[in-house]
Amino acid sequence: MDPVTFAARKERYEKALAATPDNHLARFGLANVYLEQGDFAAAATQYRLCLSAQRDWMAVCISLGQCLIRLGETVEARIGVTYAVAAALTILFLAVDPHGDAQMVNLLKGDILATTSTSLAVLIAVFGAVAAVLFAFRKEFLLVSFDRDLAVVFGKRVGLWDGLLYLLIGVTISLGVMTAGPLVTFGFLVVPPLTARLMTHRMLSFSLVAAALGGACAFGGFYAAYRIDLPLGPAEVALASLLLAVVGAGAAVVRAAGRPA
Repeated sequence: MDPVTFAARKERYEKALAATPDNHLARFGLANVYLEQGDFAAAATQYRLCLSAQRDWMAVCISLGQCLIRLGETVEARIGVTYAVAAALTILFLAVDPHGDAQMVNLLKGDILATTSTSLAVLIAVFGAVAAVLFAFRKEFLLVSFDRDLAVVFGKRVGLWDGLLYLLIGVTISLGVMTAGPLVTFGFLVVPPLTARLMTHRMLSFSLVAAALGGACAFGGFYAAYRIDLPLGPAEVALASLLLAVVGAGAAVVRAAGRPA
């Protein structure tokens, strides 16, 4: 494209942002101009600002992933692309569901107690298959995720294993969001592992403790929601977050006590 055209488009978007800083469509347009020019760092900055206002903006997630890959930040790029794939799969699953329109209302808030036996059976089957694949290829996944250079030396196809891992993550997230809503899905994917990370030092114990904490918070949140008449999903995530805060505070106290005076 003609450089003059790039300059004109850039100036137009910058004027729009100067007049209305929260015009995220203009910011998205400016980021696209930077991307087309090959200024990936500037484009990534603008895309991140767009995501700070709307976290589920799929086009921005994909474009940001492209920028980060070009910049060499492959880990964050893979996470962003995985999130976009998970969001796309969620919408596709809803599109083929005959009751998808009605379920769209419950997509964000979640409706765990209203889950049908058919949905639960599908969830158990898919999650069981995902767990089986993760267990069967656990050595490959761990090696590629934590020591890519050594994996290359051993002749592992790191791109293939990365793709399989993020496909499994995308399927897990999409089905979890459809069944329990994004709050519970992302809350339990993130909070219990963070808590377990403060308490363990080995991968096996980390996995077992994270699973145990997730189960305990699920049952504890259900009991609290029943006794106090609270929404189930937020109660479970709140309990998990409270446990993370307590464990984090305890770990900070232990570290402080172990430092020399």
